[in-house]
Amino acid sequence: MNVVYLSSEVAPFAKTGGLADMAGAIPKNLQKLGVEIVVLTPLYRSIKESAYPLVKTDIQFRVRIGDQVKTGYVYKGCLPNSKVAIYFLDHEPYYGRDGLYNYPGTARDFEDNSERFIFFAQGALEVVKKLEIYPDIVHCNDWQTGLVPVYLKTKYAGRSFFENTKSVMTIHNLAYQGWFWHWDMKLTGLDWGLFNSKQLEFYGKLNFLKGGIVFSDLITTVSKTYAKEIQTPEYGAGLDGVLRERARDLHGIMNGIDYTLWNPETDKFIIANYGLKKLQGKQLCKRALQRKYKLPEKDCPLIGMITRLTSQKGLDLVVDKFRDFMNTDIQFVLLGTGDPWYHELFNSYAKTYPKKVAVQFTFDECSAHEIEAGADIFLMPSRYEPCGLNQLYSLKYGTIPIVRSTGGLADTITDVRSEPVSNGKANGFSFKEYNSDLLFATIIRAMDLFKNKTMWTNVMKNGMSQDWSLERSAKEYRALYERVVKNVSPVSRYGSMQGKPLKLIS
Repeated sequence: MNVVYLSSEVAPFAKTGGLADMAGAIPKNLQKLGVEIVVLTPLYRSIKESAYPLVKTDIQFRVRIGDQVKTGYVYKGCLPNSKVAIYFLDHEPYYGRDGLYNYPGTARDFEDNSERFIFFAQGALEVVKKLEIYPDIVHCNDWQTGLVPVYLKTKYAGRSFFENTKSVMTIHNLAYQGWFWHWDMKLTGLDWGLFNSKQLEFYGKLNFLKGGIVFSDLITTVSKTYAKEIQTPEYGAGLDGVLRERARDLHGIMNGIDYTLWNPETDKFIIANYGLKKLQGKQLCKRALQRKYKLPEKDCPLIGMITRLTSQKGLDLVVDKFRDFMNTDIQFVLLGTGDPWYHELFNSYAKTYPKKVAVQFTFDECSAHEIEAGADIFLMPSRYEPCGLNQLYSLKYGTIPIVRSTGGLADTITDVRSEPVSNGKANGFSFKEYNSDLLFATIIRAMDLFKNKTMWTNVMKNGMSQDWSLERSAKEYRALYERVVKNVSPVSRYGSMQGKPLKLIS
């Protein structure tokens, strides 16, 4: 089976979030299962300036953007520790700048993002032709690749390279959809007839992700619960109706983690390695974390958070009860960047409670590993969470999660009240309603259990023994690929166009 995997960011080359982690890991695991796979992604300035060993190929391609023709070039590399080829699409005016999607240090998107990812969508398909790949599957990820299924069913329909190609669209976070003003439609080269409420139009705007949902042959998202949630008005971000139309073709596959990178037994970032059968090193990691952030080295619950500083991550709940937290015997370490308002607020907390609170408003991989290993509790009270990876890292590191039961958090964290700890399933604490009183009550429950060292250790071991590996995720993707390849009839109600390509603007 030939698979082309498209992502606007791929770790370790370029990363803003979990999408990059999955794009850097899932293809490697699919290749281990016998899938022939290549990855395509933009060549950002940061990648060009890095030490990654890339080779410029002799491949050159052209893409029409509105009335202009843009030329691109292709570099080649490999995903680290694998033989998976990754091709980087280079066009200096679009990708030769600081930042992937927005101006660094701000929330302001680049004004030409529609052009940048129209270029990537068409350019990727042009490069596939140049590489003479006849893909069975083109696997698209998030809005930046949302137009690819549209092009496959229209502009590229009937082309020999793609006549047997099916598209899979993975939604990592429905909140980000790629909305642009309607006149950007003419930049796509697609027929204006597609700009309607059933296909690409969304409240008067052009919506890339909607196009991907409507035209793809199969849709996945990153947890089973999130696949259900996004079909409701509360979580559907305006696309719940479209997703309900595709419910039969919508599947939740829980993301996994790479245990070669996230494993306390082998982790090179932490001061002492430890594991399920030898836990002593975790206490050494806790003491090292306390020393690093100048917190007293005492045996109280140490709560860690590694997060984007936005309300989506439940920080408004944390802020609402923060002074109540400080009246208990806990310590709190926060790592992350985001909304400047949260920067200022948590910085003031650190100054007010220097023996209880530590903050770091930059992100680095080493600090993330140190917090996962050194904390007793990991806090994720998200308003919504499509999948979440940190709770999975935490389980492996014996750091017990406290989560709001939503999306992937609901699928992975089993509250100690709902299952006997002795049966091996209970691995954390959760609450359902998005409410700061419930968050505080759940933290108090965790603090009470922390005093029972035997029970606490058993919950730690439950989490550490569970399998949330990428191999499991990759097997589910391969099974879906096989299913969609065998389905010769059009899947999308709105995307098939009865097998007839639409007339395009010349």
